[in-house]
Amino acid sequence: MAKRAGKTAQLSSVFDHVRFAASELIRADVVFAHGTTDPVSEAAFIVGETLHLHPDEVEAHADDEVSEAQSARIRDLVRERIATRKPAAYLLKRMYMRGLSFYVDERVIVPRSFIGEILDAHFSDHALLQLADPYGVRRVLDLCTGSGCLAILAAHAFPNATVDAVDLSADALAVAARNVADHDLGARIALKQGDLFAAVGDARYDLIISNPPYVDAEGMASLPEECLHEPAMAFDGGADGIALVRRIVDEARAHLTDDGSLLCEVGRCKPALEDAYPELPFLWLDTEDSEGEVFWLSAESLG
Repeated sequence: MAKRAGKTAQLSSVFDHVRFAASELIRADVVFAHGTTDPVSEAAFIVGETLHLHPDEVEAHADDEVSEAQSARIRDLVRERIATRKPAAYLLKRMYMRGLSFYVDERVIVPRSFIGEILDAHFSDHALLQLADPYGVRRVLDLCTGSGCLAILAAHAFPNATVDAVDLSADALAVAARNVADHDLGARIALKQGDLFAAVGDARYDLIISNPPYVDAEGMASLPEECLHEPAMAFDGGADGIALVRRIVDEARAHLTDDGSLLCEVGRCKPALEDAYPELPFLWLDTEDSEGEVFWLSAESLG
């Protein structure tokens, strides 16, 4: 231990600290599943936040000197990450999606969704779905909004849209309210507490998006320690993982405009969903880091 302390005392640059943090995280065999997917990106996140750098800025500052106080803070965060197994986002009270910053704490699951990438592109990689005029989308519904990140990303993607963001958890909605305020979107995003569509009455939408709980019973029993710090209700999708997804699929048509569509993330539940609805023409949308985890259905296909 004394030898390691001596080594870390010689750290000076941003690059040195990223390399140190990544090495320590690898040695401790922590799990990366909370907005960062590998030890280097998590190390850069920890170092960047300590130095008040956006993740995209860390590399450009690689040769910058780190003060003794900042170095000590980085080391403390790495030690706490390893000792507690808490996601780094909880330690730092922040996570990024599609370049935007969001406040997070233990009241919400750490934001991570492939839907953000699809919204960013306005479905442009999928000719069948392409939104030639994103300004024409007027109403969006985000079910299971959690921290509100997808609702906020939708508001950016569709500048003329109002967004209803629904969650069953009052605690989650408190976090979402902070993020909506931080992004100055209070006039366009309405937060609603309730059980899925029950929160919106008979309202209809051009687009419904959702990243609902979809972990099955087997998965719930084997969650990594990091995930045990997150709200269980944000994971638990019932015995087969699609208990809530079924409800969303069954009830979506009554809340879509005639030209509307449903965009939903289901993790590894594609086989279970296709078995449950063999008649539905699910279109599975791949992203840079996912394959067959997000589906799209048109209002017409839902009957």
